[in-house]
Amino acid sequence: MAITEANAEYRTRMHNICCDNCHSHVAYALNSMEMSAHGIRSWDMVKLCFLVFFKARFLSLGGVVAQFLPFGVFVLIVVSVKAI
Repeated sequence: MAITEANAEYRTRMHNICCDNCHSHVAYALNSMEMSAHGIRSWDMVKLCFLVFFKARFLSLGGVVAQFLPFGVFVLIVVSVKAI
């Protein structure tokens, strides 16, 4: 029920990478379910983002590389282009 409610709410919203994104959508559903985890009872995108970043488990070193390598390459390209 909570996921359906969150989907109905976010179906009408414009996705915004910084303010109203998938983290907000999940936080809305968790709040609707009154979910409590790691001492968090009131969810928002920032709390969810930090919880996933610091508490999530990767299956292997390859999983970590697959997660962070594309961003690292992007940052290197941006820094290289700025230096020119």
